Amino acid sequence: MSGRSFEVFPKAAIAVDPVHVGTGGARLGRVDNTIVRDPVTRVPKIPGSSLAGVLRSYVAMQEETGRDESSRPKPYYPDCAGQGQPRQDGSGGHCGQPDCRVCTVFGFARGGRGGFAGLASFSDAHVLLFPVATREGPLWVTAPSALRLLDGLRDQEDVAENKLYRNGSSDQPLNLGWLLLPVQKYCKMSTITDKLKNMHIPEYIRNRMGIVSDKLFSHVVNSNLEVRTSVAIDPATGAAEEGLLFTYEALPRGTVVLWEITCRNPAHCRIGKNEVAVRCPADVHQVVTGGFPYLEALGIGGMGSRGMGRLRVLNPDGKVSGASQCNVSKASQGDP
Repeated sequence: MSGRSFEVFPKAAIAVDPVHVGTGGARLGRVDNTIVRDPVTRVPKIPGSSLAGVLRSYVAMQEETGRDESSRPKPYYPDCAGQGQPRQDGSGGHCGQPDCRVCTVFGFARGGRGGFAGLASFSDAHVLLFPVATREGPLWVTAPSALRLLDGLRDQEDVAENKLYRNGSSDQPLNLGWLLLPVQKYCKMSTITDKLKNMHIPEYIRNRMGIVSDKLFSHVVNSNLEVRTSVAIDPATGAAEEGLLFTYEALPRGTVVLWEITCRNPAHCRIGKNEVAVRCPADVHQVVTGGFPYLEALGIGGMGSRGMGRLRVLNPDGKVSGASQCNVSKASQGDP
């Protein structure tokens, strides 16, 4: 066996629509249906399990479009897209074959006979840049803790808790929604914008960026989430059902999130000795990227019928520097 054990591929995405990844069930508070938040910072996030689940389904859809029924009668979608549980008649469920790109990359279950965890794992998608309305137009706000998610920005200069840092000719106080903050220039802003450019963050966002403290960032984000009111529909009458008015929150469109895809080296795993679907971390990454167009078209999370959920990956082909190419021979694969 040769090559690295794994490689990490950072991904940035922008919300084309508001994104609602709910906590499940109603809560007492400002809104009825809340979204998932980081338990420490209280900043909303998209769980890695949600990303893995929808991308598995979308990759299965992509694979199904090119399936040769004569050589593979079992469909990729929906059989290999779900949780792997067969139907009552015994059909369906994950195929678990080493030549299946869906099962190999995302893992598979075999009921009580074990399974395979998969070659790709997903971190939570954290908010990197959050759009806020100001008297000068939209401003994308971030914080030192969010910027540390970017490679090479681990050390940030100290920021005051009650100031907004940005580059610009004006030093007049600026409002972030309801909050008015004094403005100060940030010495390392050019370094930050260069890193954002490498992640393919659009120029109009890089030019309208501000930095606040970690403590203030949570308040700014949670005070400027999109909140909508809706009502449940009675399927029998097709009209609004009485007493079922509810509110729900979402990350607004224009929010930029950041996550990482960790791709394991198939040569270090026991996934088969014959024809294998992927042979290196770059292959694993390529399989995952097949689901990105579907992510922009079909979205993630709930409230999809209400126009929510679409995410556009800004750097679908991006990877860490020094990523190796596929050079693994069949002989280096382990036994099943």
